[in-house]
Amino acid sequence: MTTLEPFQPLVVADLGVAGTPVSDDLRLEGEPSTGFVDVAVVGGTTVGIWEMTAGSMRDIEADEVFVVVSGEATVELIEEHGRVDRTIELRAGSLCRLESGMRTRWHVPTVLRKVYIVPDLEPEP
Repeated sequence: MTTLEPFQPLVVADLGVAGTPVSDDLRLEGEPSTGFVDVAVVGGTTVGIWEMTAGSMRDIEADEVFVVVSGEATVELIEEHGRVDRTIELRAGSLCRLESGMRTRWHVPTVLRKVYIVPDLEPEP
């Protein structure tokens, strides 16, 4: 984990994010890869950077809030029967929330990078 220290800014564009190819069962088009790096844990939430290269993939989401810092994407929310329920367009500056279990399709024409915030999923003692 790259550590985000108090009062020490990180330049999101400068952080290295190692990507791995999207598995065949999730890949829809192209040869996309995804990667992430957690940068901080604050008050029971994890903050990190996620990146996807050009291509299309399906995903099942976790609870998350994110802001796109570079690139763009078209994201489809998929209904239980496989139909598209809604479509959103993301670009730098877009703020979005996902809920656990949402089924999505991501279509990314160029590299997309976002800063995410996810809750700690461990129960309190």
